[in-house]
Amino acid sequence: MSLLTLLRSRFDSVLRSMADDTGPLLEMIRPAQDARFGDYQANFAMSLSKQLGKPPREIAAEVVSRLQLDDLCEAPEVAGPGFINLKFRSEFIAARITEIAGDDRLGVTPVDNPRHVIVDFSSPNVAKPMHVGHLRSTVIGDAICRTLRFAGHRVTSDNHIGDWGTQFGMIIYGYRHFRNDAAYAAEPVAELSRLYKLVNQLSDYHTAVQKLPVLKTVLEKAEKGVQEFQATLDAGDKKAQKQLAQLQRQAESARTELRACESTVANLQSDASLLAIADAHPNIARLAREETAKLHAGDADNQKLWDEFLPACLQALQRIYDRLGIQFDLSLGESFYNPMLPEVVESLKSKQLSTVSDGAVCVFIEGNRAPFIVQKSDGAYTYATTDLATIRYRHETLHADELLYVVDNRQSEHFQLLFQTAQHWGFEKLRMRHISFGTVMGADGKPYKTRSGDNVGLESLIDEAISRARRIIDENDNRRESPALSEEQRARVAEIVGIGGIKYADLHHNRDSDYTFDWDKMLATTGDTAAYMQYAYARICGIFRKLQIERTAVRSGCAVILSCSEERALALQLLQFDDAIRSVLSEYRPHLLTAWLFETADKFSKFYDRCSVQDAETEGLQKSRLVLCDLMARSLHTGLSLLGIETAEVM
Repeated sequence: MSLLTLLRSRFDSVLRSMADDTGPLLEMIRPAQDARFGDYQANFAMSLSKQLGKPPREIAAEVVSRLQLDDLCEAPEVAGPGFINLKFRSEFIAARITEIAGDDRLGVTPVDNPRHVIVDFSSPNVAKPMHVGHLRSTVIGDAICRTLRFAGHRVTSDNHIGDWGTQFGMIIYGYRHFRNDAAYAAEPVAELSRLYKLVNQLSDYHTAVQKLPVLKTVLEKAEKGVQEFQATLDAGDKKAQKQLAQLQRQAESARTELRACESTVANLQSDASLLAIADAHPNIARLAREETAKLHAGDADNQKLWDEFLPACLQALQRIYDRLGIQFDLSLGESFYNPMLPEVVESLKSKQLSTVSDGAVCVFIEGNRAPFIVQKSDGAYTYATTDLATIRYRHETLHADELLYVVDNRQSEHFQLLFQTAQHWGFEKLRMRHISFGTVMGADGKPYKTRSGDNVGLESLIDEAISRARRIIDENDNRRESPALSEEQRARVAEIVGIGGIKYADLHHNRDSDYTFDWDKMLATTGDTAAYMQYAYARICGIFRKLQIERTAVRSGCAVILSCSEERALALQLLQFDDAIRSVLSEYRPHLLTAWLFETADKFSKFYDRCSVQDAETEGLQKSRLVLCDLMARSLHTGLSLLGIETAEVM
C-alpha cells in the first residue's frame, strides 16, 4: 500500500463520522510542497468547516485527537487556519525501505480491480512517411500502455492505421498518371508519398483558382463595410467601437484567407512544368475522389493496386516502430471495419438516432451545432462511421472496459460527438476518453517543420538525435585517460541516449501544452532530461563496479540506516513511486512520472554529494547506502522503461 493510500485510510475512519462523502476530503491529503511543513499535509478542514459550521482549526484539532497514526508518524501538527502537517517516523521509512529492497515492483501494489483498456494511438496514414506530427501520439500512447500494464491492468494497444481513406484515391490517380517507374522500383513508399503530395498540390491549386474571385468579393465587401461604419462612428460609443473591431477582424480574416489562396496559386504557377500538369488535369480532385469510391465499391483494378501498395507501406511504418522500441497488440486499420459500416448506419436508423439532412445521414447531438455525419449524400461513409464500428467491435468482440484515444487536441469536437453518439447508441457503460495533446513547435513559434516548409520526417529526426548523441558520447569518453566504451558500445549508447532524448523531451511536458523542439535542451546531461537520468543510472552502476559488489547482494539482509536528512529525503522519495504511478493514471499524464523521476534524481544528487558510499563510517552504513543506491537505480530503470526509454550501465 502506498504512503498516501495508507494515510488516507487512517483519516477515512475518522472523517466518516463527520461527512457523508469522504472522497473529496481525502483528495486534499497530499505531499507537502515544502519540507518545513512535514512530508504530507491534510487541508480539508477549511472545506469541512462549511458543512459543519465550525472553525477549521477546531475541526483539524478534533480530527488529530482521534487519529491513529502513532505507528506511522510523529505527532501531527495543526498549523495556520487548519492545516494538518504530517511527518513520517524515520524508523518507519527505514523499515519500509528495507522491506521493499528485494521487491521487483519497488513497493508498487497491483490495482485491486484491473480493467481491460484498449489504447488507440499513433494511427498514421499509410503510403506517407511518418513525420514529427506523429511523435506525440506514439510516445504518449506507448507510455500510457506501459504504465497501465505495470499497475496491473489488462491492456490492448491498437494502431488504428489509415489504410482506406481518401489518400488512396489520390495515390491511385497519381500512380496511373504521374509515376516514375524507376523511383517506384527503388523506394516504393517514397514514390507513393511523392504522388500523394503532387495530386494534393494540384487539387489545392484548382480549388484556390476557383475560390479567388469569391474571396476577393468577400474582402471587398468586408473592407467597404469597415469604411462605411467608420464614417458614421461616434468615437464615444463603446458598443459601436466593439462592432467596428469585429468588422475589422472579419476583414482581416478574409484578407488572410485571400493571401493564402493567392500564394497557393502563385507558387504553382511559378513552376512551368507543374502548371502544365495542372492545366492537363483540371478535374483532378473529383477524379481522385472517384478512384476512392471505386476502391470502396470493390473495383478489381483499384483493389489490386491497394494490395500491392500496402505491404511496403506497412514495412516502412514497422521500421520506425522497431527503432522506437514500440509494439502493438493489434493494427486493425480502417479497411478492417469497412464491411461493418452499412450495418452501423442501419442500426442508427433503426434506433431513430439518425436524420437525413441535405441527403446525408447525420446524428444530431443536443447542444452541438455541427451534425455527426455517418454517410455522405453520395453514399460514402466517413471517419465517424468507422469510429462507431470500432467502438462496437472493441466492446462486443474484444470486451473492453475502457477506450483511450491518444489524438491531438484539434480532434476534440469529433471525439465529443463520437462518444455522445456511442452512448446514445447503447454504449453508455463503456468508458471512452480522448487523451488530447498539443503541438510540437519550432523556434519560430510555428509547428515544427523543415526550412522548406515540409513536415520533419520522424526517421530523419531519429537519425539526427542519434548522431548528435554520438558526438556527445565520443567527446565525453575521449576525455577519459582510458576510454570506457568500445565502438559498438558507443553506437548502442548513442541510440539509447538519442531516442530516449526525443521521447523524454516530449513526455516531460504536460500533454495539453504545445512545446518547442530544442536539440540542445533535449540531449543535455544536466536538468530535466533523459540523459541526466541515464547518466545517474550509469553512475550508480559504477559505484557497485568500483566496490566489486553485485547489486543483488544488497537486496536482502541489509538493514537501512537513515543517518542524515539527505538519506531520509531520498528514502521517502523512493517510497512515493507508487503514488507517482497512481497520479499518472488518474488523468493519463506521463509528465507526472517525469516530474517524480527528476525530483528523485535531484534528491539522489544531494545524497551522493553528502553521503559517501565508499568511505562510509561503518560497514553497516555502507550497506545501507548501497541499498538506497540499488533502489534508486531500479527506480530510474523502471520509471524510464515505463516511458519507453532504455538505460545503459556504462556511459
